[in-house]
Amino acid sequence: MKNFKDYFLVYLKGIAMGSADVVPGVSGGTIAFISGIYDKLIESISAIKPELIKDLFKGNFKLVWQKINGSFLFTLLAGIATSIFSLAKILTFLMQYYPIQLWSFFFGLILASIVYVGKQVKHWNIGSILGIILGTFFIYYISSVPPLSPENSYLYLFFAGSLAACAMILPGISGSFILLLLGAYTAVISAIGNHDFVTVGVVGLGAVTGLILFSKLLNYLLNNYHNTLIGVLTGFLIGSLWKIWPWKINETVYIKEQGVRTFSDFSGGFQSLSAYMQEQGNEQFKNISSYIEKNVSPFTYELVNNGIPHNLMYSIIFCIFGFSLIFIIEYIAKLKNV
Repeated sequence: MKNFKDYFLVYLKGIAMGSADVVPGVSGGTIAFISGIYDKLIESISAIKPELIKDLFKGNFKLVWQKINGSFLFTLLAGIATSIFSLAKILTFLMQYYPIQLWSFFFGLILASIVYVGKQVKHWNIGSILGIILGTFFIYYISSVPPLSPENSYLYLFFAGSLAACAMILPGISGSFILLLLGAYTAVISAIGNHDFVTVGVVGLGAVTGLILFSKLLNYLLNNYHNTLIGVLTGFLIGSLWKIWPWKINETVYIKEQGVRTFSDFSGGFQSLSAYMQEQGNEQFKNISSYIEKNVSPFTYELVNNGIPHNLMYSIIFCIFGFSLIFIIEYIAKLKNV
């Protein structure tokens, strides 16, 4: 990068990556892939090695900065941070008041990502086909079981941040989706929105650790088992569609300081947490999260939730918008050839 325009473009790509990583739909890695900076990103992260510490102690700061392509990484991370902190409160609001439209948008993002990531397979063979099948069933399985830990201790959040960061740089699976599967998504988004810097710091430290450790493995797999890896990532996306389906009913929920409870015991006739949240205040929203849920049709959703509309038409519109957005980004990146 040689001038302000180059830095600004990287910053904008960071904003796009951060936006993708906040929502459990499309990954920041996919955005990096589409915008043409993925190889450079993996190479820069992989360059962070223990021996650089010796250079730092020797005072060779400029040399270390050059080895890790510091200007590029700093600018990109600044864009990602800007996006994450600005979007957190907006997403919390949308998840409460417009859940169906929001999840429909995510659904469209994933559908488009399946197409885009699948196109990265250079040669279809047994490895890539098995990768898709195994990846699909693996993600479907882990997304259909209850979250692993609704308690969200600092140690668990560190672990969740590490895994989410690994997913963040994979072109195919969202870091936020991993947080969702691990039961930590609501806690992390709330912490960002409420400026809980201790929780954010713990998750961030885990993310940095995961990035540094995983980037080297990913770099090796991409170079040596590209088609199989991309097949697995495509399968991850296909399997995740179950989790992102907009219309759900809840059998149990997790309530802060109360633990897991049967939802029908206190929901006043509602069978879906998303419908219930539209009738409650923001404080209630912070203290309750989904635990065991089941997908239903839009019409069943309305029937069992006291007439709360299924918003099918809006859902289709937002799904199409999410689907189109990926290819709009791809087209702009190709147009600018950057």
